[in-house]
Amino acid sequence: MALAYRSDIDAMRAVAVVIVLLFHFDFAIVPGGYVGVDVFFVISGFLITSIILSERDTFSIATFYARRARRILPALLLVIGTSLAAAMVLFIPQDLARAAESAVAAIFFVSNFLFQDQSGYFDAAGHLKPLLHTWSLAIEEQFYLVHPIFLLALAKLPWRGAMVAGLMAVFAASLAISAITTFTDPLAAYYLLPARAWELATGSLLALGLFGQPNSGRTAALASLCGLALIITAATTFSESTAFPGVAALMPVGARR
Repeated sequence: MALAYRSDIDAMRAVAVVIVLLFHFDFAIVPGGYVGVDVFFVISGFLITSIILSERDTFSIATFYARRARRILPALLLVIGTSLAAAMVLFIPQDLARAAESAVAAIFFVSNFLFQDQSGYFDAAGHLKPLLHTWSLAIEEQFYLVHPIFLLALAKLPWRGAMVAGLMAVFAASLAISAITTFTDPLAAYYLLPARAWELATGSLLALGLFGQPNSGRTAALASLCGLALIITAATTFSESTAFPGVAALMPVGARR
C-alpha cells in the first residue's frame, strides 16, 4: 500500500540535502552541515517502518528486499561507474586502486567499514574519496537487513507494547554506545551501525506514533518551524571539533519530532 504524500518530509529532506552539499563545498556558514545525514537516518527509519506497518498482513521479506534493490541499485551503480570513470582520468594508480576498493565495498554495502578503517571523515584525504558518501547508505542497508525481521517478530508477541518496547531498547542501547564511543573510538561512532541505530529507531518510533501528532494545523506548523530551527542551529554551530554523533546528535535527530 502506497503511503500518503508528506510535504513536510520532502521539505526536511531538501533542507538536509542543502546543508550537506554546502558542508562538502566548504561553506563556512554551515560548519556542522554533516548533521543532514542524521536527519536522513530519522526520515529513513520513519518511512521504512511505516511501509512495514502498512503491509503487516501481507508483508514479504523477499518483496521488501527486491523493492529496495530496484530503488537503490540503478542510481548507486550509475554513481559508482561515473566516479570510477573520472578516477581513471584524474587519479594516480595508487588512488585509483583505492577508489576501486571503495566501489566494491559500496556495491556490497560495507563501505562504512572500509572508510572507518581508513582516514578521518574531515581530513583532506577524506574529501578526495569520490564514494565516501556511500557510508551512510551502507548503514541504512545493514539496518534494513534486520529491522523488518525484528519488527515483525515483535508484532507476533502477545504483549501489545512489545514493538515500542523493543525499539526503545534499541534506541537506548545504541545511544549509550554512541555517547561512549564518540570519545573512545570516534571513527567507529561515526561510521558503524551500533552507534547510529538509535537515529533510525527514532524514525521507527515516530512511525508507531509514540510521540503523538499535532492536534491542529497551527501546532503542526509550529512543530515544523521548531524542527527546522534545531537543524539550522546544529548546522551553523557544530563543527569538526564537536564530539559527534553522541549526545550532540540529539539536536538534529530531535528535529523530526
